[in-house]
Amino acid sequence: MDKAKVAEILEEIGTLLDLKGENPFKVRAYHNAARLIGGLPQDLGALVESGQLRELKGIGEALTEKITELWKTEKLKYHDELRASLPSGLIAMIAIPGFGPKRAQVVYKKLKVDSVEKLEAACKDGRIAQLEGFGEKSQEKILQGIEQLRRFSGRHHYHKALAAALGIVEALRGHPATIRCEYAGSLRRCRETVGDVDFLVSAKEKDAPALMELFVKLPGIIAVNAKGETKSSVVLDGGIQADLRVVSEAQFPFALAYFTGSKEHNIALRSRALKHGLSLNEYGFSKAGQEQTARDKGSVIKCCTEEDIYEALELDCIPPELREDMGEIEAAEKGTLPKLVEKENLRGAFHCHSTWTDGIETIGSMACAAQELGLDYLGMADHSKSEFQARGLKDEQIPGYIAETRKLDQKFRKLGVRVFAGIECDILEDGSLDYSDRILAQFDYVIAAVHRGFTMEEKKMTARVLKALANPLVTMLAHPTGRLLLSRDAYALDQRAVIEACAKHGVIIELNSHPWRLDLDWRWWKFAKERGVKCAINPDAHSVPDFQSLAIGVGIARKGWLTKDDVVNCLPADKIEAVLKARRK
Repeated sequence: MDKAKVAEILEEIGTLLDLKGENPFKVRAYHNAARLIGGLPQDLGALVESGQLRELKGIGEALTEKITELWKTEKLKYHDELRASLPSGLIAMIAIPGFGPKRAQVVYKKLKVDSVEKLEAACKDGRIAQLEGFGEKSQEKILQGIEQLRRFSGRHHYHKALAAALGIVEALRGHPATIRCEYAGSLRRCRETVGDVDFLVSAKEKDAPALMELFVKLPGIIAVNAKGETKSSVVLDGGIQADLRVVSEAQFPFALAYFTGSKEHNIALRSRALKHGLSLNEYGFSKAGQEQTARDKGSVIKCCTEEDIYEALELDCIPPELREDMGEIEAAEKGTLPKLVEKENLRGAFHCHSTWTDGIETIGSMACAAQELGLDYLGMADHSKSEFQARGLKDEQIPGYIAETRKLDQKFRKLGVRVFAGIECDILEDGSLDYSDRILAQFDYVIAAVHRGFTMEEKKMTARVLKALANPLVTMLAHPTGRLLLSRDAYALDQRAVIEACAKHGVIIELNSHPWRLDLDWRWWKFAKERGVKCAINPDAHSVPDFQSLAIGVGIARKGWLTKDDVVNCLPADKIEAVLKARRK
């Protein structure tokens, strides 16, 4: 675990202790330790291994033990126990400006308010104003703070950042002074959430001020943090920070590579450059020991594209999605980088909902949309009966649901689209499925999913999922960790064991492309691929526009090193049916 994550957990421990009303000296010790670890110039691992961690001022024996445990195991029992002792929503509440741990304690004890949403409701119905020490003004400030928190949150869903970025890129490319323009950073690398967005433009130096003027006045900009001759920073509607840098055309490929990142990938590239007697930074190549600056004339090796930069380092060009220092340098050196899946490779989509349950379109409308998108097949998968809030299908509704799907399949086959009748079947808390095997056997495929009981401890949750996977009627595992990005953490699960079980039983794992899920996480796909597990990029579509999320899912699949051969819905219609039936033989 890197020092930034260790610092984040120490900071959270201090916050949790404050929420519990612990000794303020103890609280302060953790906050101070977080700042110290986060700002260490040395390598944390080296300090741990050498025993020098204990020598740092403010790091006593107890903290040394906890930091060592975190660094070595990536877990901390003390932290887990603290989190379990308090409602998770309390931490989110104290992120509200002006609403600290003491106030959170009061509203929790007096009103049982334990989330931002409940706090907002309590403000709107006047309960907060009635509490001693609060009042109408405090209540109004809390509501304003909640709004600010939502608008200026530090992380943003990928799809929101992408939507904002595409409009800005289009505007910048439309300026006559622009030679080249791209967005960079974590957005270009297809990270599931984005902190800010970097834009790069190449232009002549004399034209940079005009580009800056255009940038800071674009629609959707609510604040200008800084405006300079070659760099400006703004805040977009929704709280996303956006930075623009204007560089020369010669510097553009170097700047694009550098600001795309990741930091770890860049470090690996610079290290490789040094072995070639070169220094590499955002301005170009220079001789080792002679760092290039913005005012220098140019790179000692001329590069027009990122491909040229990698070629100079004797590497195949690495796609932006893979630039996380997770084996891509070694693969590029050996010539073994995968040919990543493209959105054009997708031939169909599974896990779609209709008006039979909580979808807002009929099966026929969803099939029409699939045809218009050029898909060869559509897999419907409405909810099972335990999903009461989603109007899950009761046993007696199943024949009608399947009959309608079969009828539409016959109609749309003539138009070049297959329609499959599937079900998203709940995995109950004991690991059994929501319907009998007799009912499940009537469907073309079964997607097993956990929709409740998220707080089960890891051993029980893992056993629950493994039992379901062993059922030969289960075709796919939906949103395997249950996470909702920026809203709900993944439930406790031995993901390695689950992937191994999918490999053993031939179960396909879903990459749920809904932008709030993007689950299974990209960090696990390389391992799943090595185990021979296939992926299905599924939109979890409840409406026609939801199909657009398939493109986001492809980005995450690429980030997970997947090729079209790893994704089952890249197969044509005449082959996918055999895949769906494979476990039932």
